[in-house]
Amino acid sequence: MRILFIGDVVGRVGRETVAGLMPDLREEHAPDLVIANCENAAGGLGITERTVRELLGSGVDVLTTGDHVWDRKEAPKVLETERRIVRPANYPPGTPGRGRLVAEAGDGTPVGVLSLQGRTFMKPLECPFRTAAAEVEELVGTTPVIVCDFHAEATSEKVAMTEHLAGRVSAVLGTHTHVQTADERIVGGHTAAITDVGMTGPTCSVIGMKRDVALERFLTGRPRRYEPGTGPGMMNAVVLEVDPRTGAASSIERVQATFGE
Repeated sequence: MRILFIGDVVGRVGRETVAGLMPDLREEHAPDLVIANCENAAGGLGITERTVRELLGSGVDVLTTGDHVWDRKEAPKVLETERRIVRPANYPPGTPGRGRLVAEAGDGTPVGVLSLQGRTFMKPLECPFRTAAAEVEELVGTTPVIVCDFHAEATSEKVAMTEHLAGRVSAVLGTHTHVQTADERIVGGHTAAITDVGMTGPTCSVIGMKRDVALERFLTGRPRRYEPGTGPGMMNAVVLEVDPRTGAASSIERVQATFGE
């Protein structure tokens, strides 16, 4: 089976890029399941009911998130009512939403989707490594095909999580830093991995945000509200080949595409 995972969708340009490229992606890669990280989908920060509905309507089957999912006041309601979205599982008990789900792929295969958030250079949360082990133990009782979105800042933490889950999940896919890395690999003959899938959003930007705003923040050291960039869209994604019987990944291929003028 094939799984398409789309990197962090940023703002309107990112959403339009997903919708515009989806027909070609389906024709070229024939994915049985499409997953996308949507934590930056609403104005570059957070999610809303409308942006989530828009992405799901574009052909995305499951949405993952990260630390910015809480940046819009309606996020808790969306996480509670929309069953096709997950937030990081290592938030404290009682947090709105769920950290894992099982989705049925187009070929009928149940696929576990797990979201985790790192702690290095990020807000302190429950240990993602211990949480990962507990969540995977729950998922393997239902399906051997498990995809983990590890939303983290430090490359070392992402690589460590890959080693921690190697042989137990089908893929550990890094998100959050918005720059696609070139280290796609199969670990232990079972687990597909990449340090960061990259982003889907405006090319005229600094990791999705307006260039002048980002530059002013660096040059002055003073805060200024980020705004999504403009211009043509770019997509970073990966395509996985996974054995539905064993959950072992046999390949991971980086995808880069552009949309618009």
